[in-house]
Amino acid sequence: MDDTRLDRLGAGKYLLVTSYRKDGRPVATPVWVVRDGDALGVWTAADSFKVKRIRRRADVLASPCDVRGHPTGDQLPATAQIADAATTARYRDLIARKYGLMGRLTLLGSRLRRGVDGTVGIRVTLKP
Repeated sequence: MDDTRLDRLGAGKYLLVTSYRKDGRPVATPVWVVRDGDALGVWTAADSFKVKRIRRRADVLASPCDVRGHPTGDQLPATAQIADAATTARYRDLIARKYGLMGRLTLLGSRLRRGVDGTVGIRVTLKP
């Protein structure tokens, strides 16, 4: 695996994750991203449509992007997997560290609104 690509994507502020609807149409969503060893970690609401799409079809595209979801680099083929509770908790900690006060406030608001089980982590592994 090319660590340079992972480093570049993990160091960015946003990752554009493109998942696919049942009919095959792509849906791109910008999310916060953290590096997780040989993969990338993102965090989202458990009942979001992207989670439903990833459960149905694990292949995704990943690319760096800006806050509005405009790609700032090449889209890379990847596989996404819904993380377990321990990995999701680790992603929350990593996001709090990386995104500082804004990350902590977002995590707090989410926990108050949805509870701890209302969010999940997604592990994104780039394909060779």
